[in-house]
Amino acid sequence: MIEVAKQAAFAAGEILLEHFRKIPQQAIRRKQKNDFLSFVDEQSEQTILKIIQKAYPQHAFLAEEVGGSTHEHDYLWIVDPLDGTTNFLQGIPIFAISIALLFKGRPLAGVIYDPLHREMFWAEKGKGAFVNDAPISVSKKNKLDKSFIATGFPFKAKHFLNDYLAAFKDIFSDCIGKRRMGAAAIDLAYVAAGRFDGFWELGLSPWDQAAGWIIIEEAGGKVTDFWGSEDFLYARYTLATNGLIHEQMIDKINKHFKEFKPVYS
Repeated sequence: MIEVAKQAAFAAGEILLEHFRKIPQQAIRRKQKNDFLSFVDEQSEQTILKIIQKAYPQHAFLAEEVGGSTHEHDYLWIVDPLDGTTNFLQGIPIFAISIALLFKGRPLAGVIYDPLHREMFWAEKGKGAFVNDAPISVSKKNKLDKSFIATGFPFKAKHFLNDYLAAFKDIFSDCIGKRRMGAAAIDLAYVAAGRFDGFWELGLSPWDQAAGWIIIEEAGGKVTDFWGSEDFLYARYTLATNGLIHEQMIDKINKHFKEFKPVYS
């Protein structure tokens, strides 16, 4: 199954590379406020689903552009054909393909592919995490004041902006630096590889984070919601760390996000 995911990610990556910095403005469509797509998202997704469905026609899927399959199955493929669409459309070289396989709601395998840098992050349950053929692991930093943190702005949930900025300030005041990459899949892959020590964002969809979930766990890290629950995939509050600074991050965030509230009504 992991080989099918890799094959699908690589094929979709070739489509992204073919069209990168070549999309005419009139080919860009608006899905909702601050959320865009082009024919490249759709071509990438169609390619991924075609490869997966040829290998496993009975499995269910959830994909960003076409939604979910009409049937249920213990095996569920979750697909983001282009994470970092705005970066891609602006010509910014930070974007990825994310493909995850869940079994009865738990992650079984995941692939995050950065085609521009030819980096394929992947993991299988119980077998560790890798970038291309090299094993990866999370960082060993155990103090927030020594940590390098990534985040994502709540650009589709600006009614949370004040709470988000207050938490941002608290974390930023303690950590050594922060980055906003514009592609959550890349952020999660970098946590798994030890490039970031932690990452937090609200408003993410399952396809943004499902593959990163297992890759981080297999690399030795931890993924929860803002309050430490593993029931985060559909909750839209995501915290991923090396595990060692997880509680420190929760303490900072909880001052401003004291309880769960639906991100989108």
